[in-house]
Amino acid sequence: MSTPEEITAQRARWMTVAQKAGTPLMSVLLAMIVGSLIVLASGGDPVAAFSSLWEGAFGNAYQTGETIMRSTPLIFTGLAIAYGFRAGLFNIGAEGQLFMGGLAAAWLGIVLAGLPWFVILPVMLVLSAVAGALWAFIPALLKAKVGAHEVITTMMFSFIARYFVSYMLNGPLKAPGPGGTPGTIPISAVLPPQSTLPKFTDLFPWLPPNNAHVGFLVAIGVAVVVWLLLKYTTVGYEARAVGFNPFAAQTGGVSIALTTVWSLCISGSLAALAGASEVMGVHHRLSDQFSAGFGFTGIAVALLAKNHPIAVIPAALLFGGLAAGSGFMQLNANVPDKLVDIVQALVIFFVAAESIITWFIKRRQKEATRNA
Repeated sequence: MSTPEEITAQRARWMTVAQKAGTPLMSVLLAMIVGSLIVLASGGDPVAAFSSLWEGAFGNAYQTGETIMRSTPLIFTGLAIAYGFRAGLFNIGAEGQLFMGGLAAAWLGIVLAGLPWFVILPVMLVLSAVAGALWAFIPALLKAKVGAHEVITTMMFSFIARYFVSYMLNGPLKAPGPGGTPGTIPISAVLPPQSTLPKFTDLFPWLPPNNAHVGFLVAIGVAVVVWLLLKYTTVGYEARAVGFNPFAAQTGGVSIALTTVWSLCISGSLAALAGASEVMGVHHRLSDQFSAGFGFTGIAVALLAKNHPIAVIPAALLFGGLAAGSGFMQLNANVPDKLVDIVQALVIFFVAAESIITWFIKRRQKEATRNA
């Protein structure tokens, strides 16, 4: 028999689990309900709309592959934002770090052409991550030394990164035109096959045709590494301590300045892997419009995942599925694809309104205790 104290502790643990898992799930459910009301108000059929959305995201092997492909960079950027949040930092410049990771991957893929794939691919991924960390280093240093807010500095560095990539694609990295004539399109040369991430269908020919690539497996592996880093290492402990209470962490001997620099650089390296995965796995070359705002959507992914590295994976799959299915919904159910943007915004809103869901859970617990 359990003692009353053990029962109370067990109930408290279950409430914590319900709150952590219930907030994202209820946020998605409420977003779908409100989205359905909007479809009804506009004269549409919400059942047909969301059925088409599901079919466009997971209806067959090809659509599932599209969802996985679109989710891959979101896992990386979601991890980047989540790691920053855990350290009390808002790295809103993940988009710029993503661009620098993509630039590094495109340049390395061309420079290292001729080497075997098992040498090129790890070097490209690691050095792309280093490029993102270096791009986040100056904002991190400004935050640590003079208190410059990372929201402003990382955002400004995103603009610099975008224009720097544009300059490189109009100059040193521009692909030549036919016959070696000067190119007219700001785009890099195509990467050699050994510099690209293979598709699942390349490794497993028996799979139905789809565009998913092994960058998805890399993203899952990185999510596990980030979880282990935060949970079992000194660097992760110090990041969590500073994010939870910087004054208590400093009293305990943790260097806030050093932890800030490390955390923002790690966040930048994770965002850069998103750019590298897009260049190496999807486009196989670099253009100045290769990102569909993955750095900013990563903020929503991290919020929905409650900054948990493993929970980032299903959250990214959700947003990837919304992106993959939006066109299908518009075509089949005659519902504008902007409904997806509304659903995404509502998910963020309801996640931010966690106090409402927490109140609901506590009320249900009180009623259950009263009736027991």
